[in-house]
Amino acid sequence: MADLPTEARAVVIGGGIVGCSTAYHLGKLGWTDTIVLERAKLTSGSTWHAAGLVGQLRTSANITQLLGNSVALYDRLEEETGLATGWKMNGGLRLACNSDRWTEVRRQATTAHSFGLEMHLLTPKEAQDLWPLMDIGDLVGAAYLPTDGQASPSDITQALARGARMSGVTVFEDTPVTGILIEDGRIRGVETPRGTVKCEVVVNCAGQWARDIGRLAGVNVPLVSVQHQYLITEAIDGVAANLPTLRDPDRLTYYKEEVGGLVMGGYEPNPIPWANDGIPDGFEFTLLNSDWDHFSDIMELALGRVPALAHAGVKELLNGPESFTPDGNFILGEAPEQHGFFVGAGFNAFGIAAGGGAGMALAEWIVAGEPPFDLWPVDIRRFGRPHFDADWVRTRTLELYGKHYTIAWPGEEHDSGRPCRRSALYDRLKAAGACFGEKLGWERPNWFADPSAGEAPQDVYSFGRPNWFEAVGREHAATREAVTVFDQSSFAKFLVVGPDAEAALTWICAGNVARAPGRLVYTQMLNPRGGIECDLTVARLSPDRYYIVTGTGFATHDLDWIRRNIPAGLNVQVVDVSSGYGVLSVMGPNARTLLSRLTRDDLSNDGFPFGTVREIGIAGAPVMALRVTYVGELGWELHVPTEYVVNVYEALMDQGGDLGVRPAGYRAIESLRLEKGYRAWGSDIGPDHTPLEAGLGWAVKLKSNQPFLGREALDAQGRGPLKKQLAGFTVDPAIVLLGRETIYRDGERVGWLTSGGYGYTVGQSIGYGYVRNPDGVDAAYVTSGAYELEVATERVPARLFLQPLYDPAMSRVKA
Repeated sequence: MADLPTEARAVVIGGGIVGCSTAYHLGKLGWTDTIVLERAKLTSGSTWHAAGLVGQLRTSANITQLLGNSVALYDRLEEETGLATGWKMNGGLRLACNSDRWTEVRRQATTAHSFGLEMHLLTPKEAQDLWPLMDIGDLVGAAYLPTDGQASPSDITQALARGARMSGVTVFEDTPVTGILIEDGRIRGVETPRGTVKCEVVVNCAGQWARDIGRLAGVNVPLVSVQHQYLITEAIDGVAANLPTLRDPDRLTYYKEEVGGLVMGGYEPNPIPWANDGIPDGFEFTLLNSDWDHFSDIMELALGRVPALAHAGVKELLNGPESFTPDGNFILGEAPEQHGFFVGAGFNAFGIAAGGGAGMALAEWIVAGEPPFDLWPVDIRRFGRPHFDADWVRTRTLELYGKHYTIAWPGEEHDSGRPCRRSALYDRLKAAGACFGEKLGWERPNWFADPSAGEAPQDVYSFGRPNWFEAVGREHAATREAVTVFDQSSFAKFLVVGPDAEAALTWICAGNVARAPGRLVYTQMLNPRGGIECDLTVARLSPDRYYIVTGTGFATHDLDWIRRNIPAGLNVQVVDVSSGYGVLSVMGPNARTLLSRLTRDDLSNDGFPFGTVREIGIAGAPVMALRVTYVGELGWELHVPTEYVVNVYEALMDQGGDLGVRPAGYRAIESLRLEKGYRAWGSDIGPDHTPLEAGLGWAVKLKSNQPFLGREALDAQGRGPLKKQLAGFTVDPAIVLLGRETIYRDGERVGWLTSGGYGYTVGQSIGYGYVRNPDGVDAAYVTSGAYELEVATERVPARLFLQPLYDPAMSRVKA
């Protein structure tokens, strides 16, 4: 056994497919003094018993691209390393057995087209021609992706390990990590029974053990182990080597060819967790006992699709635990709790499909200090406070496992682990008919039912107009015509304090935050490529004190971004004060009249202009009032100390009856912001989009000589043509836009919708998306084309707009 080195540039913990892929790519990037530490043998955790299906399509363009990177790697890996990988591009079928599933599949096909992935819709007979063993009596149709495939998990991992060694990376088996050394906030090394290795980068690819490894560094990795079973048959007549993989979500099952037989597994609605009290010592190349009773429902569903299974010999019912996460996406990135500690784990039974691309992305993230492209759907910073509780994580994860093959409805909410985080108004809003959604554990009113109209506060999901469509329209109209109160207490809120607060935020923010106390600024925070990392409001409270407000789901991400980008040597602190304040957004043309009944402060346009912040008194409460809006109407955000929220809310509702006051929810906010053209981070804008591309150049201090993070990239972009530009589109109001619909300009595919919905005031379906052209785009190019949108594989005419559909002059906001 080779001696363990005393130093390395990076230590990768875990010798499964993700750890070996990360090491392989680090070696390719020149980090040859990387070592891999595997507690037992390569693949001995969960990789060796993975089913090995490789599908590519996801709801995110970049995650689809990442999975495509896996396919591209697997295509060349055997030739490069000389080791067999078992990879074959035999294509993949996905079946639909009812009209709702067929609609979902057709929308998935459009998503595939948007992202440049080949996907074909087939008749039941065409699908059977590709997969002759299946019964098609209940089939409506199918989708076929010719570039999907399958691989041998152990073989492909060994090939990645050899490729890593060929670049100079060293792999050590039988070397568990028992400790992580941290000094002065920095990673300094790892401890093993064979000695200590000094390093400054640790990469946690420990699979089911990743949560335990994370704890050694004070890092939370929210994943749990779940039992997952599949059976392997003897050879079956008619199973050809090139048989496509098959997913039959309505029957909860999947299939692939294996040595002339089939692998068949599924995702049962009542999964069984494993290792609730910790993974047993010595658990390697180990399976759990087969549970035929639990598998029987899956087996019965499979027999209806593949009758030949009734007579096939069964080699084994394999029960192997795998790590799953509470939102069904895997985990990548540098941990917010500890710089230099990276995570690649929680792959939800598609680690083989993701392994090649995830290792590439993680390696590039480590080397460059930032991800190669926007990876927000899998970024570890998407998690927050609820995810520190393993029981909450397990409860939500089991629900998501059970929904692995259920229809992914638009706007679907999950039920488990709720309520978790409640604002002070939860009970009152519930009594008022609120139908709640959940974001980062927070209960948030999505819409309000009217019992007198026969409405119940419960979502009925649909690919058409949902049951809450009319209710949201009422809230939308009340905001435009009267006044509404939104409980937005879940906002993330930070204080930035210290003598160097202005200097720090001037560097981090693209907008001019060096304003006088009492002013607030809508601004972005950019990465070195000019991409938008944060989209938020910054209010200056005093010379050395700023108050920042950002979206609920971005609490961990944005706090981490601010902290890690404060220039060295500055005296400034950032404190999360989210729980200290509730937020009541009072919006609509009657907002001033209502608030003036509750305060002696001057709320006139001259006395309290748009873009200012001031402390006022309401119902005995000291209220920090921000005159700002995300709905396009006159209004204020009232940031209220938590203990006063109920009093302020009751005063608003008591005094606003004759003004038409009513509570409203987040689905109305979405409709209102679409009409007004406000951008949403995570969809319309993000790390891959610059303010210039997103139409937000007006919010950037480019006319000053002030340096800021991302400025050089914007200056360079401003000198050349843009490659993409955000534009708006409207279509017939009967057409439901959800996002990811394909944009065609003069018959050529030029992009996809980043968001979509309905505008009740303008009476049209609205979508936003980037018009792309590698040769450059400008307003003339964008406006000169004729546009169509592909919606569920059907092309429909679309009208382009670049100015907001509602109140483009901002007269109502500044009234």
